[in-house]
Amino acid sequence: MAIAVEHEKRKQEILDRALDIFVEEGYEDATFQKIADRCGITRTTLYIYFKNKREIFTWSIRQLTQNIEATLLVVIADQNLDTETKLRTVIYKILEACQAKARLFTVVLNYLLAQQKAGKNPAELVRRRILRLRHLLSTILIEGIKRDQLRTTNVKAANEMLYALIESSIFRIAILNQTSEELSIAIDLAIDSLLKK
Repeated sequence: MAIAVEHEKRKQEILDRALDIFVEEGYEDATFQKIADRCGITRTTLYIYFKNKREIFTWSIRQLTQNIEATLLVVIADQNLDTETKLRTVIYKILEACQAKARLFTVVLNYLLAQQKAGKNPAELVRRRILRLRHLLSTILIEGIKRDQLRTTNVKAANEMLYALIESSIFRIAILNQTSEELSIAIDLAIDSLLKK
């Protein structure tokens, strides 16, 4: 049992340090050797945990999305919050996390463009990572309609609107160096449009 815990702890440390490398160097310039050096281990030892750089990158992104998701689940589970507060809190928490890791999202964008050039479908890669987020948004919307706090609306369309707003906000934060405060007018307007008056 202690060996498994130690293995997971080391894997987590590798992911944390690798994420820094990806942010500092970009996906293309980050190497397996640089990651091993940052972790204070040999490449051979690194192979025990991950088979290549792409796997480390994928796990790093998964870790980031899981951390965001864990934060969102706490908000969603809080029955003392009304739907409006949940929607605003969830969207702003996502944007705060993105702002904290803005350079990483630049790396992700470059990675997706490279995947597209290689003939892969970047939409599919993104879809797999955001499926849970879209489900969580739908959960809030459905709960809001049931609580009679949101207008009866097409949940799928409302989800699409909110997700598109989040997606464009991430782009504007990562690429255009805007802040979540600058984006708040559009976010508030979108949420206000869903509220029951």
